[in-house]
Amino acid sequence: MAVLCWMVGFSAQAQDASGLPSAPTPAAGVLTATAPVTKLAGDVVVEKETDGPLSLSIDDAIALGLKRNLQVELGVQNERRVKGEVLTVGNALLPSVTAKLSTGTQEVNLAAMGFKPSLLAEFGLTDFKTIVKVDTTSAQLKVDQQLFNVPAYYLYRSAQKAVNAASFATLNARGSVALSVGSEYLRALADSSQISNAQALLKADEVVLKQAVDSHAAGVGTNLDVLRARVAYQQQQQVLINDENAFAKDKIALNRLMGLPAGQELRLTDPVPFDQMTAMPLVQARDLAYTRRKDYLQLLSELEVAERSEKAVKYEYAPTVSFGGFYGVLGMTHGLYHGDFTAQGQVSIPIFHEAEFRGEREVASSQMIGLRQQIASLRDTIDEQIREAMLDVESTQQLVSVAKSNVALSQQVLDDATDRFKAGVDDNLPVVQAQATLAGAQTRLVETLYQYNTAKLTLARNTGVVETRYREYLGK
Repeated sequence: MAVLCWMVGFSAQAQDASGLPSAPTPAAGVLTATAPVTKLAGDVVVEKETDGPLSLSIDDAIALGLKRNLQVELGVQNERRVKGEVLTVGNALLPSVTAKLSTGTQEVNLAAMGFKPSLLAEFGLTDFKTIVKVDTTSAQLKVDQQLFNVPAYYLYRSAQKAVNAASFATLNARGSVALSVGSEYLRALADSSQISNAQALLKADEVVLKQAVDSHAAGVGTNLDVLRARVAYQQQQQVLINDENAFAKDKIALNRLMGLPAGQELRLTDPVPFDQMTAMPLVQARDLAYTRRKDYLQLLSELEVAERSEKAVKYEYAPTVSFGGFYGVLGMTHGLYHGDFTAQGQVSIPIFHEAEFRGEREVASSQMIGLRQQIASLRDTIDEQIREAMLDVESTQQLVSVAKSNVALSQQVLDDATDRFKAGVDDNLPVVQAQATLAGAQTRLVETLYQYNTAKLTLARNTGVVETRYREYLGK
């Protein structure tokens, strides 16, 4: 029953290796540059950096991640391993046919075996040689077949279900990769937007600084206005440097998730998505998750593995019936050959293996109980995750609306303060304050948009459809 223990033990192993059958196909012509590759031994492909930036949409990024991410690759190889083990287990139910051909020369000393010439002479064998040389050749075809073996049958059925569990583990890893790559792409888009906002504010600060310098030179403005404008300008320079650094690190992380070289330059082609999502009823989302969540389906498959393994243990008391035999020829190498054969049936009945069988029943029973408890716990976890994701989607959607209004109001305040400063009605303090307020409002808008989109992706992941329906959830 060593194979039984391995097959059930596989399930826990597969579950730790953290989707749907296929990833969306990128539109033709979207990737304007493709990375050259180098092939190493064992078909290992190593990407090289392209000369120019790689144009990349979120579809392209997720497709590359699903194709090249290490976790997905490990899942695929684990599937291959399990399928190989299934063939090994199933071989016990198939006939075994072996052909054997042998030839040899043997020299026998009859005297050394007790047949001395004096003894042979008593029987009238005076010319009999005591040194005899024998050349023999034989050819055989041997067949063995299990005719009745219930434990082996249920072990094979168990192994078949282990393939399903391994497949769901791979699909679960694909869903995790789709979420990770999509979230990182959105993070990069958000930081890219922060750079654009910082650059626009830096230009505005530069204009205010120039006006303050000109006013001071003309004797209209004060040196305090110049200092205040210069401080605001340099602070905005710091913000821009930090945003550019964050964006550069985002691209490195995205390359890592996609399996590309860390230094590969990227050009993100998608804008920041925004689409108000229609709320899905909780019951509908939960039912969808119970039919599409790959970690949940994997546990169900593992339970079937354990149940069939338990049946194999249960029927270990049953007799097994097998057939074996061979047919061939045997004779002198340069002489006559005669046919020889053996045909035999075997019935094996376990009489007393009580400790072994009882121990295996305990192991199988404990595995089934543990899996049922995990399934019940995961159902509660799924309910919790969906509720939290729905709350995040609802709250961040409201935050986006408020943030958009706040940006519009902050821009209006800045325009009014700038007009008053240009007209000489007021100094530049209100302008600097309004610019800081606008910068904060823009930062919050970008961040809430990112949180809203990632909340929708997380909801898609929690319902088990992130790989195939992420575009729908993002409103693309």
